Amino acid sequence: MLKDDFPRIWVPSWENRDVRQLLWHRHRIVQMRTRVMNQLQAVALNEGVRRKKALWRPAGRIQLESLGLAPWASRRRHDLLELLDRLNPSIAQLTKAVEQEAEKCSEAQRLMTHPGVGPLTALAFVLVIGTAERFRCGKQIASYLGLVPSEDSSGDRRRLGHIWKQGNSLLRFLLVEAAQVTVRSNQEWRSKFFHLAMRRGRKIAKVAMARRLAIRLYWMWRKGWNYEQLTQFGSHAGQPGNPHGVQ
Repeated sequence: MLKDDFPRIWVPSWENRDVRQLLWHRHRIVQMRTRVMNQLQAVALNEGVRRKKALWRPAGRIQLESLGLAPWASRRRHDLLELLDRLNPSIAQLTKAVEQEAEKCSEAQRLMTHPGVGPLTALAFVLVIGTAERFRCGKQIASYLGLVPSEDSSGDRRRLGHIWKQGNSLLRFLLVEAAQVTVRSNQEWRSKFFHLAMRRGRKIAKVAMARRLAIRLYWMWRKGWNYEQLTQFGSHAGQPGNPHGVQ
């Protein structure tokens, strides 16, 4: 301690902690809405109505309300629809608040240039990581977020298990969701995803793409690049063996 050899521990500020509460609150409200919608889907399926996402369109809502149900089943449908109508405006307000917070953050704006990354994922990444300089490489980011496999090795035998699941669970969830959007919108990511899915399964492929996205966002933040600059120079531009980046 006298030699100042111990690394400084990053502690999030009060403002950082408060904005995290906004993200967590919205996430929990969305989970509540999902459970309500699943219950309403079950009510419709019990009556032979299978409309999936179309159930939440105006025509589907009218059909759901017109189903002839027993008294208590009808009461359940009424209460669930009433709860859904209260949750939707609240989620819209919280989403707008997240977008406003992301507009104030220049780092989040830069990360949002990556395909599939919206205000929620970009803002959560900035809030949880804190400062990019406290990590030396992308592997440390993946480990910090719990996107690396656990290891149970002995002697010459190496055993890799499920992902470590350490760190912020909300950010890990958002990265997986954002990576799936990137896969749908980017041909290179789509090819990589299906190649991994055929070899290791879809679940492992999703986590692998989330890990790749987290590392990319880290390098964009650390080097001050947007998505176009990242694709032009690559993650390791200027380092030994690649002084001029990818041409």
